[in-house]
Amino acid sequence: MKRILRLTLCMVLLTSINVMAQKQQPTLEELIPGGSKFRFAENIYGLQWWGDVCIKPGIDSLFSVNPKTGKETLLLTRRQVNEALENKLPHLYTVQLPWPGEKKILIGQAKGYVIYDFEKHALDQTFARKERAANLDFNLQSKHTAYTINNNLYVDQTEVTNEPEGVVCGQPVHRNEFGISKGTFWSPKGNLLAFYRMDESMVTQYPLVDITQRIGTVNNIRYPMAGMPSHKVTVGVYNPENQKTIYLDAGDPTDRFFTNISWAPDEKSIYLIEVNRNQNHAKLCQYSAETGKLVKTLFEETHPKYVEPQHPIIFLPWDHTKFIYQSQKDGYNHLYLYNTEGKELKQITSGNWLVQDILGFNEKKKEVVIASTENSPLQTNVFRVNVTSGKRTPIGNAEGVHQATLSASGNYIIDRYSSPQTSRCIDIIDIQKNKSINLLTAKDPFENYEMPSIEVGTIKAADETTDLYYRIVKPANFDPTKKYPAIVYVYGGPHAQMLNNGFQNGARGWDLYMANKGYIIFTLDNRGSSNRGLEFENCTFRRLGIEEGKDQVKGAEFLQSLPYVDGNRIGVHGWSFGGHMTTALLLRYPNLFKVGVAGGPVIDWNYYEIMYGERYMDTPQANPEGYKETNLNNLAGNLKGHLLIIHDDHDDTCVPQHALSFMKACIDARTYPDLFIYPNHKHNVAGRDRVHLHEKITRYFEEKLSLSPTLSKGEGEGR
Repeated sequence: MKRILRLTLCMVLLTSINVMAQKQQPTLEELIPGGSKFRFAENIYGLQWWGDVCIKPGIDSLFSVNPKTGKETLLLTRRQVNEALENKLPHLYTVQLPWPGEKKILIGQAKGYVIYDFEKHALDQTFARKERAANLDFNLQSKHTAYTINNNLYVDQTEVTNEPEGVVCGQPVHRNEFGISKGTFWSPKGNLLAFYRMDESMVTQYPLVDITQRIGTVNNIRYPMAGMPSHKVTVGVYNPENQKTIYLDAGDPTDRFFTNISWAPDEKSIYLIEVNRNQNHAKLCQYSAETGKLVKTLFEETHPKYVEPQHPIIFLPWDHTKFIYQSQKDGYNHLYLYNTEGKELKQITSGNWLVQDILGFNEKKKEVVIASTENSPLQTNVFRVNVTSGKRTPIGNAEGVHQATLSASGNYIIDRYSSPQTSRCIDIIDIQKNKSINLLTAKDPFENYEMPSIEVGTIKAADETTDLYYRIVKPANFDPTKKYPAIVYVYGGPHAQMLNNGFQNGARGWDLYMANKGYIIFTLDNRGSSNRGLEFENCTFRRLGIEEGKDQVKGAEFLQSLPYVDGNRIGVHGWSFGGHMTTALLLRYPNLFKVGVAGGPVIDWNYYEIMYGERYMDTPQANPEGYKETNLNNLAGNLKGHLLIIHDDHDDTCVPQHALSFMKACIDARTYPDLFIYPNHKHNVAGRDRVHLHEKITRYFEEKLSLSPTLSKGEGEGR
């Protein structure tokens, strides 16, 4: 009996060893988007609402899903649709059912839009557009199509504007700041079109060089650098019926930003938020859509540092005399109820958390459905809020990061979420009963791989008061008795959060890869970053990178306190604002950070654009000491460790002048950074080349941080 027991135990042990031996570690090709074997969580693409019916597209079939029972019904097949189409569909994921109750789908194609009637199994309508159309905006009620060709605006087949080079119509303005993501705005019934007209002829042209030609050609972009002349924006209103355009009579647009355009439900008025160039004064203004005249300024908002409106007003669907306005005026982004006279009626939401998005309304219940950080700054959860009482009721589970789409009635949501251990889950939820039907629970795409471990915690910021969240990624074969080199992955700037309670706590593929190669990967969301309120963000005002750097030092000191971290081998990597932070940390704290890879770094805020740069730094004329203190060219002589600068030659966000000016400053200071250029990419490296990028970054740390002995003072000079 004992012999049989020993034999059984041996077999179990051998099986366990064999299973462990079979597990492999993921490669960059599997971890990085663009990789030939990139692995990601299973998904259902194209899920949408058809009124209160959930639509579930596939490659060859389109199903409806009853939100009460989960029962699926076949609506149509790709074969049926393609029999009526000239340009055949490769799948059904992109079709839309935007008309509740009508058995019609909307299909966007190269030559225009097509409406297919799946009850009659025939084309219903076609809407042609001209070649080279971009920025398409199709109105579902009037069925007019707005689009741009080069710098001009078209509606259907009509050229609305005919502007020279230097004037752009129908496209996003103000460098996509203030929540601006488009340049055309249809009225509710589609009878009128508001659009942006941006005169940037006074803005200095910046040359980018296309090296794909035998003789490189110059691609000039209009780039308004801080303190220099800015473009001038006006808002037009086009009437497709009479083909006439008027412009809002807002006065001289010099040094003014017109943002967050919205329409009155009766289509008679346009509302927008105007911000001054100092970005410390915002006004909600009402204009006549017929005459373009200013009707009234409803109210104004000021702040000693900056205001940053990012959401247009939204009218209550059951009372068009009232609207919701979003503001950070109490320190967190919350909802306020106003009437059309500009009187604040009440604050709908409040607390030390922020509203991230309005998903829509339940008109019968007089509720607004929101996404917020109420449960945790690391999460996005969904709530329904009674507009009258302010009572909030949670929807769905309380964990993780949720992204929801509301049905037409406001009774149901499609809820997509992930949590640290759940790669993706998709539910239909009855938001009144809080009952759910599961459509998908995806497997971990790396369930058969040997993966690192991830921990999340908090440390105090440099102010010794504020809690900061951190994430540590450890090797799969972590040995607490060993000393590991550490790499800090940093961004650190506004409107970004690097760790959350989503899948793998937001860790990137490269973080996981480097952990398995024997590094401790550490990320800290310092003060200045997102989802923690206005004071948390604006403490960096006029000195970008300074307070953020102090917090990152606290993170590095925390790393040094860990018994398994080699405190003499700490590296840092980041892109864009993170590139600025990486460079700054090596220059300001050269005895702490030994190796860095800075991608697309801001080096001198003088070279950055007006809308973002001046919000956080003021102008160079008004804040010369701040621009001098944060100009990393002035610190080039401090470089002691190893620093690789990576930049894209077509970067129109953080222009190549940043990297090149730093190279010149280092030459003058007799310090020796490394430089690598990615041709034909903009502000980051996308597609297949992204794997090469991360191979390059990996090799640099392997050479300079992992295998090299601890750098001594002054090493790096004369290399």
